[in-house]
Amino acid sequence: MVESGLNGTGNRAGSADSADSADGIAVVGLACRLPGAADPAAFWRLLSEGADAITDVPPDRWDGDAIADADSTRPGRTDIRRGGFLDRIGHFDAGFFGLSPKEAAAMDPQQRLVLELAWEALEDAHTRAESLRSTRTGVFVGAIWDDYATLHYRSGLTAISPHTVTGLHRSIIANRVSYFLGLNGPSLTVDSGQSSSLVSVHLACESLRKGESTIALAGGVNLNIVPESTLGAPSSAACPRTAGASPSTPAPTATSAARAAASSSSSRWHRPSRTATGSTA
Repeated sequence: MVESGLNGTGNRAGSADSADSADGIAVVGLACRLPGAADPAAFWRLLSEGADAITDVPPDRWDGDAIADADSTRPGRTDIRRGGFLDRIGHFDAGFFGLSPKEAAAMDPQQRLVLELAWEALEDAHTRAESLRSTRTGVFVGAIWDDYATLHYRSGLTAISPHTVTGLHRSIIANRVSYFLGLNGPSLTVDSGQSSSLVSVHLACESLRKGESTIALAGGVNLNIVPESTLGAPSSAACPRTAGASPSTPAPTATSAARAAASSSSSRWHRPSRTATGSTA
């Protein structure tokens, strides 16, 4: 989460000089969910300890052995057996975000994850969600894959519902956050390939400098939950190989039982009261 100290024209408040406008932008909140690290503190421990979060493909993702082959040039085969995977991506508190179980089940887990992380970033910034409603707060999210759509369409035409388009379309990832929080700033899902997250942060900073946004939520999401993405990335020769890891770094799961994936046994998120002055989580 980044905030601007600039006025509505992109200049520093009280100054006509915009040459140092970059100094008016600060990171005020942070949230993340990474393999082996459920939050920024855990990620820092992972890095400081030099731990390895790369594992074999879990059986609830896809059958790694069924598509593994030393000869990766064979159709439908890959020599990639390992990657980075998140835990418990199927757990989501739909009610907290004002969603019905049916709508939540139809949502790409990337949408669910970005909703959760946006809320956590606000908590980390000690910012009440209510205070952002109707403000020029922008949302910029990088994303590249549509794995859940691939998984969903395997069920055929009968799987299409009134929630299919909004649930599976990549552009809605950022829009979900803007709608839930009632934001009036720019709302973009950015796909610029492997640079998508970086470009999202760049666009957020430019929006702040131009005065389009006064606050911005910026980041990226990537969940590889079917083997097609893992097969496709190395085949394109666009990804350098790293020993022991998938070039597309598969992250975790959405189960084929979508309704189960949309429910959660408990909530990690707590709405602050309207009089709260900071995070309650």
